Amino acid sequence: MAGMARTLNVALIGYQFMGKAHSNAYRQVGRFFDLPIGVRMHTLCGRTEPAVSEAAKKYGWENVATDWRRVIENPEIDIVDVSTPGDSHCEIACAAAEAGKIVFCEKPIGNTLAEAERMLRAVEQAGVANAVFHNYRKAPAVALVKKMIAEGRLGTLYHIRATYLQDWIADPSFPLVWRLQKDRAGSGALGDIGAHIIDLGRHLVGEFAEVCGAMHTFVQRRPLVGAVDDRLGASASTETGEVTVDDAAMFLARFQNGVLGTFEASRFAVGRKNYNRFEINGSKGSVVFNLERMNELEFYDASEPGQTHGFRLIQVTEGDHPYAGNYWPVGHIIGYEHTFVNLVADALLSIDRGVPCSPDFRDGYENQRVLDAVERSHATRGWIPLTS
Repeated sequence: MAGMARTLNVALIGYQFMGKAHSNAYRQVGRFFDLPIGVRMHTLCGRTEPAVSEAAKKYGWENVATDWRRVIENPEIDIVDVSTPGDSHCEIACAAAEAGKIVFCEKPIGNTLAEAERMLRAVEQAGVANAVFHNYRKAPAVALVKKMIAEGRLGTLYHIRATYLQDWIADPSFPLVWRLQKDRAGSGALGDIGAHIIDLGRHLVGEFAEVCGAMHTFVQRRPLVGAVDDRLGASASTETGEVTVDDAAMFLARFQNGVLGTFEASRFAVGRKNYNRFEINGSKGSVVFNLERMNELEFYDASEPGQTHGFRLIQVTEGDHPYAGNYWPVGHIIGYEHTFVNLVADALLSIDRGVPCSPDFRDGYENQRVLDAVERSHATRGWIPLTS
């Protein structure tokens, strides 16, 4: 990182699953990307001092704190990264923006549309840079799809069908972690993983025009939580509590440009561990991406001779593929954690250039509008428009 013009001090609020991923990104970004801005892992903040101290030592943070307000007041801090459960995103992010800090935040940015709007207004009024960790935009294969669509390789777009399937709560005895509580998480599968495919839909295809959705909770009550680990898991107690979020959500969509879409998010798809897949069909071809094979992209080119028609596999590891050249020789794949590294690298470059990060709080707000519309559609059993 020698020779960089400046270094930004980062404070990370939250240190469990996403905190680990964000910490790794800050630790690695300067080692793989030649950036005009460096980052210093200044402070890790969490509520429990022994646990946050242990995490800080493990992840490489210099200081620890247990009060996020004190962190935001610290004049040494340049970036505040909000990686807490959703019920505290809005308060922390707005306070950080009002203090003039650069604000990064996990998705969805708020638990409600009103919170997302407040957060967007806060960063815009403060004039501070901001970014949202929709990290799947930053998989090389997804970035290649974006480039191919922009170049017209798929022609006129017709369809997108996106699924994000997991099974980590399919066992009814799995405990009532915070992601299963609406007051903490905002929603269930819809906001947790559905938000990712909504963002990919907007990023790759365009803005939504209207949606028609359905949501369902398969297990109504679960054991209360005993001890918690940082990999979405926990031990169960003998008492039970009510599940107040959806286990699965699906919706139809029409986009403003005429594309039709289907979206499904479920944490009850037994056998699917992190199956984030989309297919986009156009007049000149189609592409298929699956996060479980994230270095691969399937491409059907309709311009090829009929005798050789068929999907072909692109290994997105060439030096001129998006992001790939920053890592290893051709054919040496990267993983889930590198999508966060790529996102931080892009954000730092955008901050240096004085241009909006991608994705930013505007994207977070627009994604939240879709989440809100799907919930309202489920409640009214009808189509909900998103156009103003």
